[in-house]
Amino acid sequence: MKEYYTTIGLEIHAELKTKTKMFCNSKNDPDEKQPNVNVCPICMGHPGTLPVINKEAVKHVLKMGVALNGQLADFTEFDRKNYFYPDIPKSYQLSQYKYPLVSGGELHGIKITRVHLEEDTGTSQHEGDHSLVNYNRAGVPLMELVTEPVIHTAEDAVNFAKELQLLLRYIGAGEANMEKGEMRVEANISVSDDPKKFGTKVEVKNLNSFRAVERAIAYEVERHTEALEKGEKIVQETRGWNETKEQTYSQRTKEDSHDYRYFPDPDLPKLYISEIPEFEKDVLEKELGELPWAKRERYKKEFELRDEDVEIYIQSPEWGHYFEAVLRNLGIEFLNQFGNSIPKDRQMAKLASNYISSDLLGLVKKEPEFWQKKPIDDKHFAELIKMLGENKVSSRGAKDILALMYKEGGEPAKIAQEKGLLQKSDEGELKTIIEKIIADNPKVVADYKAGKEASLQFLIGQGMKATKGSANPEVLKNLFKSTLG
Repeated sequence: MKEYYTTIGLEIHAELKTKTKMFCNSKNDPDEKQPNVNVCPICMGHPGTLPVINKEAVKHVLKMGVALNGQLADFTEFDRKNYFYPDIPKSYQLSQYKYPLVSGGELHGIKITRVHLEEDTGTSQHEGDHSLVNYNRAGVPLMELVTEPVIHTAEDAVNFAKELQLLLRYIGAGEANMEKGEMRVEANISVSDDPKKFGTKVEVKNLNSFRAVERAIAYEVERHTEALEKGEKIVQETRGWNETKEQTYSQRTKEDSHDYRYFPDPDLPKLYISEIPEFEKDVLEKELGELPWAKRERYKKEFELRDEDVEIYIQSPEWGHYFEAVLRNLGIEFLNQFGNSIPKDRQMAKLASNYISSDLLGLVKKEPEFWQKKPIDDKHFAELIKMLGENKVSSRGAKDILALMYKEGGEPAKIAQEKGLLQKSDEGELKTIIEKIIADNPKVVADYKAGKEASLQFLIGQGMKATKGSANPEVLKNLFKSTLG
């Protein structure tokens, strides 16, 4: 079998978070359940109506361009992309063809061709021998990002899409929930036996989950490879993805750009970006805040956190905010607007992260209703970590206190006092317990005196058991050693 080379380019559409649609005042509400209520004569394409450009949508795309280190356009315009489909009420789509808002850039090591702005279509619902159309989504601001054909595996394609989703959320441009259709991926796939040449390109449309992206690309690569092995010709076409069968299927032959008869929309003004002060690059940069890859690097470098902990805070910004709030309460100062810090005690930061990522998130996952009702105050969580770091409570005691705080609320110090979970460090109080353990375990004592260090750990364990985890293990260790000589 010959060696084959896969080349993938992605086109990703993401609905933008704005109050109104792209060219009218109809509400942009992805959660609206009743069909055809967020519509008006403009987005329905009635004769004589005049569209107006949504300024916030343009700003979102320009901020995306800055984040991607792309080239922001000075001049741009909107074009009519002409084609008929029932979910396009105007029989054309307002988009950008020759002059996109952003050119070039890079994300996750993948080079970007362009990022432009257009309006979304409606949605079709097929029922037996007829179809229903909901135009609530028609006219919603839609960002389209096109990559260079430089991706070679399904895994890399999925990782790129995940990173883009994260970026959209971080800069406030959109939620990009794929299950709601707020972000859709289209994959252009070609397979060739010559690494210097592309094979025939096939586009798989409207992939609405990361799993679908990975499976669809893998299916197409296998289909192309098998066809080439048999000497069959690959047809350039658009294909859909059948989730149930986990197969692609032919939809239509692939159109070229001239098929759409692009021309500048006569009702919309040309835009000169440099003439709009709030669209200046330095203004947009200040509004971006800390980007996900910068935060990822900061957490690894400054706090030396585990990779899996870092990803929790990056993928779920609300947990990142909680972690940083806890750090502030631990006295770890943040030196600038992005939260960059020099921890006085990196170990305390790591300790806090361990208890958030393992213990607290474990409780939330098991019984989410308590967190939804009343989350643990970050100040109280920090107090618990301080008590643990100062050996006022043991690790076991801290876990018990945390479980009580989660379900019942309250302050950690008070809970520890009431439940007898404060760690005992008083040597006089522990001496009696130690003497009894030594008397009850003569063989273990003999083994220790014979040089078996593991026997000491057993005795310490018995001491922790006798004090219900409230003894300071380091104090116990020193007392056993001094008593046994």
